[in-house]
Amino acid sequence: MLASVLASGPAFAQGGTGQASRTLKMVPHAVLRLLDPVGTSAYITRNHGYLIYDTLFGFDEKFRPQPQMVGNWNVSGDGLVYTFTLRDGLRFHDGAPVTSDDCIASLSRWMKSDMTGERLARSVKEMVAVDTKTFKIVLSASFASMLEALAKPSTNVPFIMPKRVVEAADKGAGITDTTGSGPFKFVASEFRPGIKVVYERNADYVPRSEPASYLAGGKIAKLDRIEWLTFPDIQTVVNAIKKGDIDLVEWVTADTLTLLRGAPGLEIQKLASANCPFLRMNWLYPPFDNVKIRQAAQLAVSQRDVMDAVVGDQKAYEVCGALFGCGSPLETNAASVGVEKADPAKAKALLKEAGYKGEPVVFINPGDLTVWSAVSSVTSEMLKAAGFNVDFQTMDFATLLARRNRQTPPAEGGWNIMATINSTLDLYFPLSNVNLDGRGKSGYSGWSSDSEMEALKETFAKASDPADQKAIAEKIQKRAYEQVHYIPLGMYNNFSIRRSNVSPLLAAPVTVYWGLEKSA
Repeated sequence: MLASVLASGPAFAQGGTGQASRTLKMVPHAVLRLLDPVGTSAYITRNHGYLIYDTLFGFDEKFRPQPQMVGNWNVSGDGLVYTFTLRDGLRFHDGAPVTSDDCIASLSRWMKSDMTGERLARSVKEMVAVDTKTFKIVLSASFASMLEALAKPSTNVPFIMPKRVVEAADKGAGITDTTGSGPFKFVASEFRPGIKVVYERNADYVPRSEPASYLAGGKIAKLDRIEWLTFPDIQTVVNAIKKGDIDLVEWVTADTLTLLRGAPGLEIQKLASANCPFLRMNWLYPPFDNVKIRQAAQLAVSQRDVMDAVVGDQKAYEVCGALFGCGSPLETNAASVGVEKADPAKAKALLKEAGYKGEPVVFINPGDLTVWSAVSSVTSEMLKAAGFNVDFQTMDFATLLARRNRQTPPAEGGWNIMATINSTLDLYFPLSNVNLDGRGKSGYSGWSSDSEMEALKETFAKASDPADQKAIAEKIQKRAYEQVHYIPLGMYNNFSIRRSNVSPLLAAPVTVYWGLEKSA
């Protein structure tokens, strides 16, 4: 790997715009209850994190990692010592400067809880502060994906927090202090979970001088206040944005678009991200501890049927056998199953061969998330048609997030199977695709245990040649389909609705609010 030094360029504070106060009232895709973006994989908490925290690196629109909090960096000729120097002007919301110790503490905590971070940690010999703004990551073994890891764009993101916050979290206190260094501040006094979340512009934030590009470049906050509001149902949301009571709805489904298309004063925006629903099974307990029964579930569903039922408009979705996403650098259709057609007869035969005797399969479903719940309902019926005895249990999203982390038996508050939805952002890279986690009980919910998968990913982490990476990625995909790490169910586009006096959201795979403007 070549050494590189990238300067941050001139910086300026983002206060003093001279504009009148601007408040954006919007409806996020889910209710924010958990405030620790390192402690949960929930997208709503990730989005909250991007408002108040910052990252050392960020991906640009070409998916190249670019320095963000880092001013310059270099790597030794043997690839084992990375030196990072923070750029000027970085301060936390309480006025304290961001230091090397804060970065080291934040990365250390992230490495303990994130799959990519844990893999990086295996190669880290030490992280040491050179001075208050410069630190080194010294490796014991090559890790060619260092910058990609530090720029990890989605769950879980290596956000930088004050060292004191990290230490409190490590002691079991969780995140109760939401001090960050990002372009907005969380207003704790106005936090009403399930009702309202408030953020205010951080006038002291110093953005980079480069234009914003995906999650890299200048994060210029042009709104003074952002309010995330919760409504009881989608019809109430539709009425509110038509009347101008709210300014923006983060995500809307295809059927909601039909209610809003052509309404005066509204604009539809196709977002840069796409969502990929899939089925995730619990490997700890019967029946899905048996690979043949997982394979039967894989044969029972088809992407085309799910997308037709849930999305409907074929222009708004695509079927895709590539586990890293169609259009991604690592796209391959190797070993793909169930893209166009299900095979319930073969699934039934495999269930019989595997000795399945109709034991209940606990399928947990978030009833307050429209698309997610629709995917759950459709796939549960497909599983029933193939001979599975599905116990369909509906709950709110917050309850599901807590329940999916339980390793207790399904009959004692655990679960067997769930539908879930990832952005393509979480799938494109083998080291960060949580569905390929093979660490068993210490890994991602579902707790798939697969030493061969882990060995393949270790080989990928050390590969620097794109051709080698692609060849290894194909082996990873073949293994994933064979063992049924998860069942992909297609890809569909995301759309946002906004009032015409609000500028478009930044073209980024995560909903971020820098650069967003609202006129009178």
